[in-house]
Amino acid sequence: MNLTRATLRPDLAILTMAGYLDARPRVGYFYTGKTGTQLLTENLNKIYVRDYQSIPVVVNENVSVYDAIVTMFLEDVGTLFVVDANTYLVGVLSRKDLLRASIGKQELSTLPVNIIMTRMPNITTCEKDDLLIGVAKDLIHKQIDSVPVVKKMDSGDMEVTGRITKTNITKAFVALAEEE
Repeated sequence: MNLTRATLRPDLAILTMAGYLDARPRVGYFYTGKTGTQLLTENLNKIYVRDYQSIPVVVNENVSVYDAIVTMFLEDVGTLFVVDANTYLVGVLSRKDLLRASIGKQELSTLPVNIIMTRMPNITTCEKDDLLIGVAKDLIHKQIDSVPVVKKMDSGDMEVTGRITKTNITKAFVALAEEE
């Protein structure tokens, strides 16, 4: 091809960073044999919840449904995590839960959220060291919008430390695409 090493080096570096080639000192470059799909899968399995989690929005279990609706609106979220007096997770409030409660002829300012929330153990959670792709599969399989990121305590209770939403996962995939 009559090309110099200096001419080839940037292109070989790009192919090496992309994973199509591997480089060995004093040996040279060689084809890894991996397809684009295999390389994408490898990259997806390197993304953890801790890298993309966002700040959770929590309410106390004794807050009224009205106050929860206001909080959801002001914080611009689709899910609220309900905690007890010790700040441990006891439930989840979705838009659907709040809409269902507001359709009835109940007094929303006196009805506590612990009456209408989804309770443990029916809550899907994740931890900061879980793979993001696993959480994405849970969101799709269970048809939910977000999951709380929890830290499990010795007592068996769970402290909410973050949240993963469909938006967080979309941001991760966009960042992965921009890396290439």
